[in-house]
Amino acid sequence: MKSCLVFAVAALLAGVAAPALAASSQGDGGAIDTVTTQLPRGVRPTLYDITVTPDAAAMTFAGQAKISIEVLKPVKAITLQAADLAIGKVALISGGGKAGAGKVSVDAKSQTASFTFGDTIAPGRYTLAIDYGGKINTQAYGLFALDYDAADGTRKRALYTQFENSDARRFVPSWDEPFYKATFRLKAIVPSDEMAVSNLPITSRVPAGEGRTLVTFGTSPKMSTYLLFFGLGDFERATTRAAGTEIGVIAKRGSLSQAEYALNESAKILPWYNSYFGTPYPLPKLDNIAAPGRSQFFGAMENWGAIFTFENALLLDPKIASNRSRKLIFTDAAHEMAHQWFGDLVTMSWWDDLWLNEGFASWMEGRATAHFHPEWHPELDGVEAREGAMAQDALVTTHPVIHHVDTVEEASQAFDNITYNKGEAVIGMLEAYTGSDNWRAGVRSYMKRHAYANTVTDDLWREMEAASGKPIAQIAHDFTLQPGIPLVKVSGRCASGVTRLALEQGEFTRDRSGKTPLSWHVPVAAAAVGGTPSEVLLTGRGTLDVQGCGAIIANVGQTGYYRVLYTPELFGAIGRSFGRLAPVDQMGVLNDAIALGFAGQQPMSDMLDLARNLPSDSQAQVIEAAAGLIDTLHSYAKDAPHREAGLTRLAAARFLPVLERLSWSPKAGEPVTDEDLRSSLIRILGQVGEPSVIAEARQRFVGSAGDPAAIDPSVRKAILSVVAQHADQATWDKLRAMAQAETSAQVKAYLYALLGATGSADLADQALALALTDEPGATSSAEIIRSVSGEHPEKALDFVLVHYDAVMSKLDSSAGTRFVARLASGSLDPATITKLEAYARERLSVEARRPTDEAIATIRYRLTVRNERMGAVDLWLKNAGY
Repeated sequence: MKSCLVFAVAALLAGVAAPALAASSQGDGGAIDTVTTQLPRGVRPTLYDITVTPDAAAMTFAGQAKISIEVLKPVKAITLQAADLAIGKVALISGGGKAGAGKVSVDAKSQTASFTFGDTIAPGRYTLAIDYGGKINTQAYGLFALDYDAADGTRKRALYTQFENSDARRFVPSWDEPFYKATFRLKAIVPSDEMAVSNLPITSRVPAGEGRTLVTFGTSPKMSTYLLFFGLGDFERATTRAAGTEIGVIAKRGSLSQAEYALNESAKILPWYNSYFGTPYPLPKLDNIAAPGRSQFFGAMENWGAIFTFENALLLDPKIASNRSRKLIFTDAAHEMAHQWFGDLVTMSWWDDLWLNEGFASWMEGRATAHFHPEWHPELDGVEAREGAMAQDALVTTHPVIHHVDTVEEASQAFDNITYNKGEAVIGMLEAYTGSDNWRAGVRSYMKRHAYANTVTDDLWREMEAASGKPIAQIAHDFTLQPGIPLVKVSGRCASGVTRLALEQGEFTRDRSGKTPLSWHVPVAAAAVGGTPSEVLLTGRGTLDVQGCGAIIANVGQTGYYRVLYTPELFGAIGRSFGRLAPVDQMGVLNDAIALGFAGQQPMSDMLDLARNLPSDSQAQVIEAAAGLIDTLHSYAKDAPHREAGLTRLAAARFLPVLERLSWSPKAGEPVTDEDLRSSLIRILGQVGEPSVIAEARQRFVGSAGDPAAIDPSVRKAILSVVAQHADQATWDKLRAMAQAETSAQVKAYLYALLGATGSADLADQALALALTDEPGATSSAEIIRSVSGEHPEKALDFVLVHYDAVMSKLDSSAGTRFVARLASGSLDPATITKLEAYARERLSVEARRPTDEAIATIRYRLTVRNERMGAVDLWLKNAGY
């Protein structure tokens, strides 16, 4: 799954579950001592034969399931998971064909259904036949509907499913846990003029009367329930072939031309993945299904053979097409396609090891990007992704990459920056330590050994140690079984052309200055600028000799997951040579200086000096990071006019010349990253209130009413964001009218979200009121509220707390508590903490509190920064003449 994570502290949530039990794994024949479950292990499924009949108009569906099961020991009842289902007749059919009617007991709180059949059920093979019905949801969980305006102006409804992490139970009574792999044979009775899609190709179509057709899909390989998919609507499909597999993209009628880029890039990725994994993609087809709308929980989902992706991450809409759009489409496709191996073919036994899915898919996405699109400099994006993990990992509320999960609620919260971005960073560090060839050999061995089975993380480490001959498990355990970030303190002295570094390990935290540090085995690589790296596996204290003098970079290449704190002398040398550093090291040094400065462990002036002195021709992502620093500091200046004005002047002096060099429209032959930088600088300079940028954005916006070419599609989003933030009532009304008239589902959703991105408190109130109407569409309402929180976090939180039930109805079942917490995390008002604590007491179970606790920790940290660090920024601005 490509989660809707941003580089900030966030976690996800969903569902409820019964107390966990320990059990042994069916796996690939080997034994796993304990696998968490909410179900008895005495029965397991082998085949689901499902027939579903959706009624899109009534928002309901009927289902029949014939589940082939194995009873492993005598049981009095068969218990499986079911949620929001009305279960009718139940029968247990023995191997001889004898059927026994059953009684049903449903536990809504634990989301289970138990069936009894009078006598104890003896071990053996049976078929469990269940008639049931369910509801079609308006948000993206279970079987859900998305409404949209078709190209011909009519209103259409399409159906899709989303089951991760635990919502297949809303579609079919099932053993809805990743450990219970089985095969699936899906049939659907659907309108004959609509396209049905699932994991496997259609094997037959039979008329079913009344304008309907019985569609039968091929039987799937052995897989987990959360990977099953069903879609239905007025779709079109484009296909190509690659490495013997049919690659397809499915989209609503009239928008298929926008899928060409995704289709072509997917066809490139698949053969490369076949080679990398050493195991060919095993299904006959791989579709990617585009859907209008959005979710606050996820952006795409790796259903085996039928990837689901919201349109903004799959279709290249010409109205807003940009290099950033192409990057998003490619990286999302690369991420979800990597899951076809990491997650689908080989699946974690339980959600404790979710990172085996998400961390590896994120890392593989970066590997694919480096191979096919090195011009995007994905190594720099990787450093920024690492920052997203460290922002969360440095707080008191952090958790290990691998942490025990008891409930569905806790499993949903595991889809966060630690799982995705720290997981990705740790894998990159271990790959660099072992060597890329050894790492790939370990991955290939892991895939072959555990295909179609379940694993735990140590299964992977065994393969990696065998392939590399290095102590991978020791390092990996340090970084995955305990939380936190190593801090490597570096001092040194040069003699005879060699710098001897003294290294001391500590722990970087943002809010626990007196904490006793944890200990890691840290692979440290250091080099002089342009020199050959020297390496050491650091525990506690150590030394490292580096050829060369002057600027020495620890964590050279930025493959390590740790912060570096240099002595003032060493940092000064780095600052004087900053323009000569490789861009990836510029990014790493700048990010470390920012994090350490905000945490009070390094002077704030260090990061500001780097940002001010960064060469104007630096790599685009590095300039974006420096501009982003000014934007972040500006968020601490709303009640400090002199600070706000000084930061605006600094941003203008430093970045307006870069924007003027780039101009407001793309130039022929420019690096593709210049397009991204142009858009970022327009947005950031507008955000910090630079008058000339605001005026230019407004002028182009007004001009675009009569001349669409007045705004290039690549900067349309950036310009509209500036206009929306500084909108008056008339401009806001114009943006709303544009949203109402827009025919592109992507652009319409973006315009409605912009209505909440206003700096005006009055207009923010209007946006919040609009969010609870039917006008924006069922999946756009939450995004409006989230946009309001960018400028008005307290207002957004208060609104949700007052209209709690109405807002929750606009969210996925997995997004509620994370959504509320995220709204508040940008606050600088101590009263917000009190409100969040009261909300948690009144609304949340203990296992659902982590996102709220993270928001509280973030607000406390922000208050510390404002009260204790920003004075140094004021002094620097004054001394620098801003």
